[in-house]
Amino acid sequence: MKSLSIGFSPCPNDTYIFCGLVNGHIPLFGWSLQQERFEDVETLNEWALQGRLDITKLSFHAFGHVMEDYVLLKSGAALGRGCGPLLIAGQNADPANLAKMSVAVPGKYTTAALLLKLYAPDCKNIVMMRFDEIMDAIESGKVDCGVIIHESRFTYESRGLVLMKDLGSWWEDISGYPIPLGGIAVKRSLGRALIEKIDKAIKSSIAWSQRNHELCRPYIKEHAQELEDSVINDHIGLYVNTFSEDLGAEGMAAIEFFLKKGRKAKMFPDTIDPSLPISY
Repeated sequence: MKSLSIGFSPCPNDTYIFCGLVNGHIPLFGWSLQQERFEDVETLNEWALQGRLDITKLSFHAFGHVMEDYVLLKSGAALGRGCGPLLIAGQNADPANLAKMSVAVPGKYTTAALLLKLYAPDCKNIVMMRFDEIMDAIESGKVDCGVIIHESRFTYESRGLVLMKDLGSWWEDISGYPIPLGGIAVKRSLGRALIEKIDKAIKSSIAWSQRNHELCRPYIKEHAQELEDSVINDHIGLYVNTFSEDLGAEGMAAIEFFLKKGRKAKMFPDTIDPSLPISY
């Protein structure tokens, strides 16, 4: 049986989405999956630039760099309203001084990094670090502020940190679209027939998890950064939505507009053909 390599983050939304598929509850139509790779989003972004995985979660920012080799699936995405990256800082930070502050972002190719560039193009002191190190870095004074993603949005206030700007809400205001965070990309070289089967299998995996919440719980907790049930439930509830089941016309329009803004800001290589189809 031929196998496909797959990678996604250890965050609850991804493990929830893929639980049924990688644990054998959903068939892949004559194909098998290699052992899943759990990596932070920026590692997956960098691997996509290298073409390492057949199926991968990646930031929509990163997708703008790899469109020649990868195509987006219609299922499995993290896209919505009220779920974007947050720019946070310590209690005494002055937002008026943002251009002079050091800002941590969770990777060069993350959607968070592109949003910060669009929101605050004058910010020059950008520090790249893993998403789960940013709050510690702010608390220790290593950086003045940072853009947080994933579970951190549910815990930063309890650590005495404050919101400087909700970049997702800002994006929704200027664009009118939901914020495209990350999606599932598949190598174009696999061919349309197989890509359609993979997309169908992931959509079926989401439906399986929706029917089997408690069966998913051990798999999710095995890999989650935050183990409190309330945080896990909030995370899944926010990032797994109707756009995860199917991007639809609105989701695709949001991604196209996001990529257009990234090109205008010169965040993508000139060699990428903007006329390439985003999805199969």
